[in-house]
Amino acid sequence: MTSMLPGSPLPSRIERLDELANNLWWSWNPRARNVFRALDYPLWRSSGHNPVKQLADVAPERLHVASSDPAFLRLYDAVIREFDEEMTTSSKWFSSGHRDNPKGLVAYFSMEFAIHNSLRTYAGGLGILAGDICKEASDLGLPMVGIVFMYPNGYFHQRVATDGWQVETDEELSFDETPIRPVLTAQGSRLVVRIRLGERPLSVAVWEVRVGRTTVYLLDTDVEGNLAEDRQLAARLYCADREQRIAQEIVLGVAGVRALRVLGVRPLVWHANEGHTAFMMLERIREYIAAGVPFPQAMQRVRASTVFTTHTPVPAGTEVFPIELVEKYLHGWCESLGIDRDAFLELAQSAGRAEQGFNMSALGVRLADHRNAVSQLHGKLARHMWAGLWPDTAEDDVPIGHVTNGIHVPTWVAPEFGRLYDDYLGEGWLERHDEAEVWDRVVDIPDSELWAAHRRLKRKLIAAMLERAQKSWRSGDLTAEQLIMMGTLLDVEVLTIGFARRFAAYKRATLVFEDVDRLERIVTDPLHPVQIIFAGKAHPADFEAKYLIQKVYSLAKDRRFQGRIAFVEDYDMHLAHYLTQGVDVWLNTPVPVSEACGTSGMKAVLNGVPHLSVPGGWWYEGYNGRNGWMVGEHPRSSQPDPTTEAMPLYRLLEEQVVPLYYGRDRRGVPHGWTRLVKEAIRSIVPCFCARRMVKEYTARMYLPATQAVMD
Repeated sequence: MTSMLPGSPLPSRIERLDELANNLWWSWNPRARNVFRALDYPLWRSSGHNPVKQLADVAPERLHVASSDPAFLRLYDAVIREFDEEMTTSSKWFSSGHRDNPKGLVAYFSMEFAIHNSLRTYAGGLGILAGDICKEASDLGLPMVGIVFMYPNGYFHQRVATDGWQVETDEELSFDETPIRPVLTAQGSRLVVRIRLGERPLSVAVWEVRVGRTTVYLLDTDVEGNLAEDRQLAARLYCADREQRIAQEIVLGVAGVRALRVLGVRPLVWHANEGHTAFMMLERIREYIAAGVPFPQAMQRVRASTVFTTHTPVPAGTEVFPIELVEKYLHGWCESLGIDRDAFLELAQSAGRAEQGFNMSALGVRLADHRNAVSQLHGKLARHMWAGLWPDTAEDDVPIGHVTNGIHVPTWVAPEFGRLYDDYLGEGWLERHDEAEVWDRVVDIPDSELWAAHRRLKRKLIAAMLERAQKSWRSGDLTAEQLIMMGTLLDVEVLTIGFARRFAAYKRATLVFEDVDRLERIVTDPLHPVQIIFAGKAHPADFEAKYLIQKVYSLAKDRRFQGRIAFVEDYDMHLAHYLTQGVDVWLNTPVPVSEACGTSGMKAVLNGVPHLSVPGGWWYEGYNGRNGWMVGEHPRSSQPDPTTEAMPLYRLLEEQVVPLYYGRDRRGVPHGWTRLVKEAIRSIVPCFCARRMVKEYTARMYLPATQAVMD
């Protein structure tokens, strides 16, 4: 590969640093990260742990020194050997365990992918899941490609104004500072595919990012010749404008399929991650019809090879477009598919509902034979929600299963806990981390060592928050109240609760404030105090969620709480690592049936942080009575009374969480706490990891879909 970096040319002895930097495999390989740390640690930190930017800025003198430093070269050579082996070995799980199965690709379509903080093609949990699946597919040798938008403006940056109101700012992506490369034709020109948006043509350029063995292709409409408004079509993630939104989803589905065709990629399985991607299915039906296949047979062929994952537990959460927008942009599809208008619209109607709209989730459910929810409880809710599409089928038999989400362990494990696992779980634990017996050995970790590792991570979190506050203060636009709100008065010795996720009303960030006086007593207890860290963004158009942030802010600056309530701005993947690793307890309080799964608590448990949650999402199946705390016993489908929900939360804090945390021996080690933490790690990590999840997708979805195509 020829370097495209604008910085200093790399010495020939270490020229493959460029190749390593441009494959995000380094982001979940500790030794690969150490190569860039060792090259220039201050620059590594100031670049935001982005080696592409680091190599663009590094001084020629530093490169020269590194190219002749024996210690650096030993590390570099070892990592390059590991990288080459990882990219070429045929002994991976999929190839070695499924020799009789075709090696056709899985094409994974998603509105967002979260792979690394330097690539801001994500907003929240949907993207985190997609990124973790791509990484795990690489680790397992499962052939996969991803399709997503380019989003040159990404998702917005957040700051909180003096009145507590969220302010959004955009930052243009610098292509020279990201591991993204344009896809070129054999003649060396940019690869561009063409589609139609209603009556107008649209050109879509294709970029790529390497994620280990997996390639993610990014679609970009900022192409010369497109209308000005179309050039901005893919600029931002989750725009509020409905017309722009439907255009984005058409581009993702239609141009995504056409890009793979031009690239010569021939997937056997097409995985649609939520309804945003469902136009991909219509484009594939159109292809069959253009080849002379009648509509019923074309639809059946597409269904047989399609996996559809729904993340929506309630009807209000589905994406529904007005019929007039559908007719404006898709009126030509009736002719292309050989069906009339009513039959076309019926494909995306939710049975038994009076809505006059085009429901993207209904379209996905109808056009896929392999359907899944993302947790056990969500599967039950999804079967109830879509039962009307199978009126003659008992609800329990509605053909929607579940594959519970999981996290990519190499990405989310802290080095401090990774070293503990290296020492006590046995050689090869990372390759076998989905096996329950591996984690039975966690009891062998001495309580003092586990507690010391956790305290190091907690100090790192509070230091990172202080550094952020100092940087903002130096910029000259902060008040003293804002400094306090950012956590400058937090104490590493105090029990610290973390609440970090996208702000939305159903996630109930402010449930813990339901009884302010009682919370004040808990937080300011002179012997056993508590502090709470909040983080998360509200969608720019979600004013209700913005009011929740404002409420948190107002209480964070309230002197009654003595600086023990904090809100950290601009929640992203980088900050998520600090928070899920550094707090003492992970708090989750959504309306139980409104969260399909959630994964942040899984990341916390991996790093020794126990979960305190309502009985919803993954916790409904993960809680065993000894591995954390559950607020209430059973999820309720009706909207619960916040006061009723908050009371058991306060009791848990007062009677169980706080006493257990502060119960120490003479050396300051809380043995009861570490016993609970070990049980959480033992019982949760192997069951809620991406390795288990991707293997389950392969066995229950991908291989049956492949077999249906081959029959």
